[in-house]
Amino acid sequence: DKIFQQCKQYGQIKIQTAALVTSAGKINFPSERCPDVAINTQNKEPLFKLQQALVRSEQRVLFCAESEGRREAILEFFANAKIRPTVLASWQDFVDSDNALAITVGGVGSGLNLSTPNMVLITEAELYGQRVMQRRLRKQKEVDPQNVIRSLLELKPGMPVVHIDHGVGRYLGLQTLTTVGITTEFATIEYAEQSKLYVPVANLELLSRYSGGDAEHAPLHRLGTEQWSKAKQKAAERARDVAAELLDLYARRAARPGLKFSEPGENYRVFSAAFPFEETPDQLRAINEVLLDLEQDTPMDRLVCGDVGFGKTEVAMRATFQAVQNGHQVSILVPTTLLAEQHFQNFKDRFANWPINVALLSRFRTKKEQDVTLQGLTNGKVDIVIGTHKLLQQDIKFDNLGLLIIDEEHRFGVKQKEKIKALRTDVHILTLTATPIPRTLNMSLSKIRELSLIATPPAKRLSIKTFVNKRNDTVIREAILREVLRGGQVYFLHNNVKTIEKIARDIQEIVPEAKVGIGHGQMRERDLEQVMSDFYHQRFNVLVCTMIIETGIDVPSANTIIIDRADKLGLAQLHQLRGRVGRSHHQAYAYLLIPDEKVITKDAQKRLDAISEAETLGSGFLLATHDLEIRGAGELLGGEQSGQIATVGFSLYMEFLDKAVTALRNGEHPDFTKPLIDSTEIDLYTSALIPDEYLPDVHYRLVMYKRISNAKDEVALKDLQVEMIDRFGLLPDEVKALFQIATLKQKARKLGIIKIQASAKSGFIEFNAKPNVEPIKLIQIMQKYPTIYKLQGANRLNFTSSMEEVKGRFDFVGQLLRLLGI
Repeated sequence: DKIFQQCKQYGQIKIQTAALVTSAGKINFPSERCPDVAINTQNKEPLFKLQQALVRSEQRVLFCAESEGRREAILEFFANAKIRPTVLASWQDFVDSDNALAITVGGVGSGLNLSTPNMVLITEAELYGQRVMQRRLRKQKEVDPQNVIRSLLELKPGMPVVHIDHGVGRYLGLQTLTTVGITTEFATIEYAEQSKLYVPVANLELLSRYSGGDAEHAPLHRLGTEQWSKAKQKAAERARDVAAELLDLYARRAARPGLKFSEPGENYRVFSAAFPFEETPDQLRAINEVLLDLEQDTPMDRLVCGDVGFGKTEVAMRATFQAVQNGHQVSILVPTTLLAEQHFQNFKDRFANWPINVALLSRFRTKKEQDVTLQGLTNGKVDIVIGTHKLLQQDIKFDNLGLLIIDEEHRFGVKQKEKIKALRTDVHILTLTATPIPRTLNMSLSKIRELSLIATPPAKRLSIKTFVNKRNDTVIREAILREVLRGGQVYFLHNNVKTIEKIARDIQEIVPEAKVGIGHGQMRERDLEQVMSDFYHQRFNVLVCTMIIETGIDVPSANTIIIDRADKLGLAQLHQLRGRVGRSHHQAYAYLLIPDEKVITKDAQKRLDAISEAETLGSGFLLATHDLEIRGAGELLGGEQSGQIATVGFSLYMEFLDKAVTALRNGEHPDFTKPLIDSTEIDLYTSALIPDEYLPDVHYRLVMYKRISNAKDEVALKDLQVEMIDRFGLLPDEVKALFQIATLKQKARKLGIIKIQASAKSGFIEFNAKPNVEPIKLIQIMQKYPTIYKLQGANRLNFTSSMEEVKGRFDFVGQLLRLLGI
C-alpha cells in the first residue's frame, strides 16, 4: 500500500479498481480481475516502484501482450526500469516453469489472480490503463490525401519520380551497395544523359511520385544544372499568384454572414439512433466533420469521397436533419431522374417519423405536382427538395435555403457548375462523390474545399472481380449464364440507343435461358419506371441498358455487369458502373469488353489498366488520383491546364501552394529559397536497411521504407515496428538500426540539425542557418565537457569520444540531442 501511495503522489500511476500492495511487497488483486494501471512513460520513477513491487511479490507474475510486436514494445518499455521478464511461448510454459516474472502473447481482455497455481496474469490493457486491444482494432489511421498522392501505389522501374533537390528522373529500383564494410540500400534514379542518383532509403521523404500529367511526357532533368531550380522558381511564382486568388476567395467567403447552426441536440441523437446499420469509423468521422463545419461562421464547402454503398447518403441525411432543425431548407441536386427517385424514397422513409416535408422535382413528376413543389419552396412548406438540374432554373425561389447537397458533381455541365459556384459564398455546400474529377480533387487537396474520405467498406462486402476481355459471344454467354444459374441478375451496358434493341436480341440468342429487358433514357418516364421496377422485383434477369444506370440504381441481386466498348468510357464512369453490382455479400463480377487492343487509344488502355488493378474496396479516391495523372490536374481557378504542375509534378506544386497560402495569411512574403522539406542526414557507420531475406518482396520493402521515412512522430514509428514484427517476424539488427536512425532524425529535425555523423572515435553535428537550439545550452555543454565538444564555425559542433560499438554511437547521439533540448 505504501509503494502505491508513493506512486500516486507522482500523479503517474492511477489505480482504477481496488488493488493493494502490502508492506511486505505482496500484490493483492481482487479475485476477479487485475487493476487497470496507467503508467506515464515520461516519468520513469513509477516504473521503478512497480519493479520493486514485482520483485518482492510472493506471487508469480505473467504479463500478456496482444501480439509479438506488442510484446517487443513492452519489453523495450520495461527495459527502461530494468524490469526483465522471461519471454515464454505460452501460458503453459509459465505454469510448468519456476519463473517469477515472465511475458507471453495471447488475446485476453482482463487479468486473473489465481491461488492454484499461485500466479497473477496482467494484460497489456491493464498495464497501460486502457483497453489496448479494442483501441487497436477500432483505431483508424487518418487518411492524408497528400501522402496518398505522394505514395500512390508502388513505384515500378521506369516510372517518373521527383527528387526535391534534383528534379524529375526515372525510378530504376532498389539497389544494395556495400562501402567500407557497411551495407546500405538505395533507391536508384536515372536522369538525363544516363546520370544516376542514389538516394539512401533513410531519406525517401525527399522522393515523391510524379503526377499531374502523362508519365511518358514527364520531363527528364539534368543533374548539376540550373534546369530544375529554374523550373521550381517558375512553379513557385505561379503558386504564389494562385495563392493570392485563393485568399481572395477565402476573404469573400469569410466576409459573408455565415449560417451558423447550433450543436446537435436530443432530437439529432434520436434521429441518428434510427440508422439501421453500425456506422463505420470513416463514416462517423465524415459525419462529425460535416457537423463541425455547420457550426462555423463561414459557409461550408466540403467534399465527401467514398465508394458506392459506403454510406455517403447517411452523411447527407444527418446534415439535412441538422439544417431543418435549425429552420433552413435543404436542396439535394442529383444528375439523373432515377437517382432522384431513389433518393426521394430513401429520404421519405428516413424522415417518416418527423414533421419534415420532403418533395421531388424531376420529369417523373407532373406539371401540377411540380407547381405545388415550387410553391412550397417559396412559402417554406417544403423542407427538403430532391431534384435534377431543374433545381438550378432561374424561376426557383427558396424561402430560407441553408444547405445544398450535390451528388456526383462531375455529371453537371459548365453552366450548371457556374450557378452552383455562385451559391458557394451564401449557403453551406456538401458534395458527395465516388470519384472526384481532377479539378475537384485538386481543389480539395489544395484546401479550397475540405475533404472527407470514407474508405471503410460495409461488413461482409466483397471486392468486385474485374476482367478486361476482347468482345466475343463465349465470354458473354459464360458470364450471363453463371449469374443466372445462381439466381442473380445481370446488367449489359450498351451506350447506344439506336442499336440497343438489336443488341438485346443478340443477347437473347446467345443466352436463350435468360429473360432480357431494355432500359434507356429516351423511353417515356412511366415505361422506364416500370422496366426498372420489374428488374428490381426480378421479373427478368438481364437488363440491356445505357449509362442511365450509372447512378442510383440499387439492386442487391444484380452481381454481374458487362460493359460493351468500355474503352469509350471515362475512369469515373467505369468505377460508378462497376459499383452497380456487388451491393450484397455475394461475389460480384465486372466484364469490360473492348475491340482489338490495337484500335483503342493509349489513354483508354491506361484507364482500363487502372480500373482492373484497383479492385480493392474503397479504391474510388485512388482511381481519381489515376485520373489526375492521365488527364492532368487543371488550373485551380480557371479552365486551362497548368504547365507548372506538369513541369514539377502535382505533389511538389501543392507544397509550393500550401507554403504560399500560409505565408500570405500571416502577412509575409513566401520564401521559396528555404527547403520545403527539413531533411536530416544521419550517418553512424552502420547498416540500416530491411534485408532481402527478412522481406523478399521489393515493392513491400519500398513501401515500408517510405512509411518509415514519412512517419510523423515516435508513436507512429513504434506502431510501424509492432506491425512489422507481427507481419514479418522479429526485427533483425539492421531494421532496428533503421528505426533508431528514423527516431533520431525526428528529434534532430526539431532542433534544426541537417546532418549528424559519428564514427568509432569522433563525429559532428551540423545546424541549419536558424537552429532551434538555445546558444546557452551549447556553451554549457562545451564548458562541462571541454575535452569532448568543440565548436567549428557558426553551425558545426565537433565531438570526440570512444564509440567502438554501434550501440554506443546511438546512445551518445541520443544523449547529445537530449542535452540540446529534446
